[in-house]
Amino acid sequence: MIEKRRYARASIDLPVQFAVKGSTGSASGIGKDVSIGGMFIETDAPASFGAEVVVRVRLRTPSNEDQDFDLPGVVRWVRSGGMGVQFGLLGALETHAITELGKLA
Repeated sequence: MIEKRRYARASIDLPVQFAVKGSTGSASGIGKDVSIGGMFIETDAPASFGAEVVVRVRLRTPSNEDQDFDLPGVVRWVRSGGMGVQFGLLGALETHAITELGKLA
């Protein structure tokens, strides 16, 4: 099978929180793979297709500290057990932290 993704994915197993923009509640899940393009989140409560979400995940920074990041995104697909989120604009620190995850995989 030919890989059609623009960015290489790293397998992860990180707890995440996510919220639909404009809502007051949040839900949790497990980030199962990630790239600077997006993330698959395993969850029993996926947001609906097309929803704008903010994903909070703890990543290691270049200074070797763990930090919570709020990553903006859009739900691009939903299936039983999870959803695929395409990230929006990420800052340099977030991009670096995600790229480093790929080097550890």
